[in-house]
Amino acid sequence: MDNQGASVVITHHVIDGKQQQYEEWLSEILPISKKATGFIDLQIVRPIPTLTFSYTVIIRFDTIAHLRSWMESSNRKKLIDKAHPLFTKEDNYEIKTGLDFLFYGETNAKVPVRWKQYLATWSAIYPLSLLIPMITIPVLRSFGIPVNRYFDGLVSTGCLVFLMIYLIMPNYTKLIKNWLYK
Repeated sequence: MDNQGASVVITHHVIDGKQQQYEEWLSEILPISKKATGFIDLQIVRPIPTLTFSYTVIIRFDTIAHLRSWMESSNRKKLIDKAHPLFTKEDNYEIKTGLDFLFYGETNAKVPVRWKQYLATWSAIYPLSLLIPMITIPVLRSFGIPVNRYFDGLVSTGCLVFLMIYLIMPNYTKLIKNWLYK
């Protein structure tokens, strides 16, 4: 299971008015995390101005051992201590293997078996992969963007992944949780 990859979802609640300082801190910690052994990629979900104050950072590593090594490293601990005065809450994170972070459940709940994750993800992606291009392509053309299958695919898959991560899977997994976690 260690070679299936691992993700960490980090949530930082930033004090109102300290967002610029937090962004500067991010520019310090991100290059260091990118150099950590096994680093694959990261995503930052920034707050909506005047509405929310939490940042979510998703970092992927090739193994859970490499991820834990980074999360428990002295470099990260020093940088978290440096940023601590910017937070309204403690540094909060969850480590998940593979794509488990898509399957939100109780924090201590067991992870669904892989074949159920596969079927649940496939059953959500398939209809979206048909529907999203039917919506995004006409929108792109209405803005005068010429036909380019690579750009069209980029926009369509970007919308698909966004919907899967933030809207579909959290709600879908709640709907099918009895089957999924059985």
